Amino acid sequence: MSVKEGWKGRFFEDFELGDIYPHPLGRTVLTVDNSWFTLLTQNTAPIHFDHHYSAQTEFGKPLVDSTFTLALVTGQSVTDISQNVMANLGWDKVKLPNPVFEGDTIYSQSEVLDKRESKSRDNVGIVTVKTTGFNQDGVVVITFERVLMVYRRGCAPAIARIVLDKTP
Repeated sequence: MSVKEGWKGRFFEDFELGDIYPHPLGRTVLTVDNSWFTLLTQNTAPIHFDHHYSAQTEFGKPLVDSTFTLALVTGQSVTDISQNVMANLGWDKVKLPNPVFEGDTIYSQSEVLDKRESKSRDNVGIVTVKTTGFNQDGVVVITFERVLMVYRRGCAPAIARIVLDKTP
């Protein structure tokens, strides 16, 4: 038996301007996701958790907490964008053009907008991406730009790996 290395994510050198990375995993938003996230963040807006209240709005049903949408789509991008991040420097231009509802499945992709050397650190570079989240019908539900400090190849901290010997 041989050990096969898994995907280690992109390093600074791997990013190219204009590259688009369709992120591999979609995620269906459940009622419990919306309830728990609303509770965790102490968001008291009833449109997120009160079905009777939200039925009386123009949407007719609960809206998913928009910060959940931001967190979910950011998380979906990690495997391609920030697996090897030193620091997330911020989100900018966050837009929520269409609502997300419980039961929607969210997918996402990111485009590399900028890449530059760090002026203060030689072990990282700065990458800017635009990430777009969309639902099962292809309707865009969120866009944002994100700036990250990404490790250069060979400069990231080592991840401990334990390989169990299966020989008798």
